[in-house]
Amino acid sequence: MRHQTVATGGAFPAGSSSALRLDPHSLPVLFDAHDQRADGSVRHIELHRERVVLHRALRGMRMAINVRVSDFLGVAVRGLDDAKMLVLAHRDPALSIPLCVSADRVEIDTAWQMWSAIFGLPQLPEEKVREPAPRRRRHNAIRERRPKFLVRRRAGGLLGDAGLYHGEREIIARD
Repeated sequence: MRHQTVATGGAFPAGSSSALRLDPHSLPVLFDAHDQRADGSVRHIELHRERVVLHRALRGMRMAINVRVSDFLGVAVRGLDDAKMLVLAHRDPALSIPLCVSADRVEIDTAWQMWSAIFGLPQLPEEKVREPAPRRRRHNAIRERRPKFLVRRRAGGLLGDAGLYHGEREIIARD
């Protein structure tokens, strides 16, 4: 197995030469990536054509997470302050894998196409900055006491003349 060891630490300063560039044609690759929750803020990643293995320690407990490449959503571009980062995107953001970091847009586009072709995953569009979703309504205390349709109903006594009959004979059924 070839080893490409690259330390990634989030955003890279302008003019930094320590950008992450993995070669998609030299798989399998072993490298280190930044992980805030892991011990030492580092996780070790083994990247193969059909699987990804994440090694990290969390509060002294070592773990290895094996994820199939087909379980990833696709290859996505994420914007940093002064550069772009190419990631293997997963539903769980903690399982997303950085593939390339560069300020050169042409380099990111060619790497994006190559990684997408090698893994057979779609190219996901760059995510725009989204506003947070509106807060959900808090639990209503009266909801547990009365059924929902009764909460919506108006109080009685507003029927007016609709419930009164005038000038008609009343039919009463006797036993």
